[in-house]
Amino acid sequence: MEKRIISFSPPDITEAEIAEVADTLRSGWITTGPRTKLLEKKLAEYCHTSRVVCLNSATAAEELNLRILGIGEGDEVLVPAYTYTASASAAIHAGATVKFIDSQKDCVEMDYDAVEAAITEKTKAIIAVDLGGIVCDYDRIYQAVKNKKSLFRPANKIQEAIGRVVIVSDCAHALGARWHGKMAGELADFTSFSFHAVKNFTTAEGGASTWRTISGIDDDELYRWYQLLSLHGQSKDALAKTKLGAWEYDVVGPWYKCNMTDIMAAIGLKQLERYEGLIARRHDIIRRYDEVCDELGVMHLNHMGADFRSSGHLYLTRILGITSEQRNEIIEKLAEMGVAANVHYKPLPMMTAYREMGWDIKDFPNAYDYYHNLITLPLHTKMTDEDVEYVCVTLKVAVKEIRG
Repeated sequence: MEKRIISFSPPDITEAEIAEVADTLRSGWITTGPRTKLLEKKLAEYCHTSRVVCLNSATAAEELNLRILGIGEGDEVLVPAYTYTASASAAIHAGATVKFIDSQKDCVEMDYDAVEAAITEKTKAIIAVDLGGIVCDYDRIYQAVKNKKSLFRPANKIQEAIGRVVIVSDCAHALGARWHGKMAGELADFTSFSFHAVKNFTTAEGGASTWRTISGIDDDELYRWYQLLSLHGQSKDALAKTKLGAWEYDVVGPWYKCNMTDIMAAIGLKQLERYEGLIARRHDIIRRYDEVCDELGVMHLNHMGADFRSSGHLYLTRILGITSEQRNEIIEKLAEMGVAANVHYKPLPMMTAYREMGWDIKDFPNAYDYYHNLITLPLHTKMTDEDVEYVCVTLKVAVKEIRG
């Protein structure tokens, strides 16, 4: 088979996105404005939520979720050991203490029994990570926080209205995922999405926050607080100040700068029009990958079932019985044949920043075991059927060489 070059995760940008960005540039309105507000409206409709706030990253979205909840110094936030750093760093930015939770055996999800056992009077939130685009078991997480409800000590009116440890979804991978008839975004109390260039849905950089309506809390008031937090605490955004005589504004807090621009939103508006088709194509590729992995005896995540559908963001495989060195050899062999593979993720207790905080990967054996023989295959909508077959053939070659 002739050698092909298969990138890992290039953005799927068409002339529709390019034309919309060009129209935005010609409009004279390039910062937060009408296109950002329209994207927020359309994303809220897509996620079945009341409001969405578009921001400049998922990290900012998660941090603002925690700050809206009043989470900070003296509070504990439970985070999976097996995730990307943003899941934990947003809580650290907010001043909270992170407590890592090991994975389940042979599973990418947190050990939910360990989550429940870790809840104390200091626990204010659980970061649930929908890794690879596959939604967590939210029923079990809600049961855990309900079982420990007597320990909960609310620190602001939103916490008090919720009345238990808050479930905050790191949904960076899972826009468009479905679970038990609900969309990602309407499952957790608060949710953050990523629209980074490597994600299924992109605005180049970018992200968004959304939340489930809380009894006794006004959604419009929450939205206003996100606007204040994301724009220096300024009482009017640039769009509001364009009204005749409306130049004057107040600064009600010395806060942050993480708003989305209309240039970014222009990309997102056209991405959203195509998005269900993009997910469908990802699942076509996943079905072919599943076939070859089953043939090879390679473990893989389950992206589809009777009551759930992932967003198809990442295709994680595990080759049992190999060492981490052999895993790296397979990745190198794939690269030599033109296929870019990756690893998602190196558990956070292995990273320098978190080791220096005192975390030790030896305390997270399931997370390490899942990581050490894991390979993430390229999965994106720029791949042709021939590209997919080429990845399947090269995977067979590389795996069989290592296994002998």
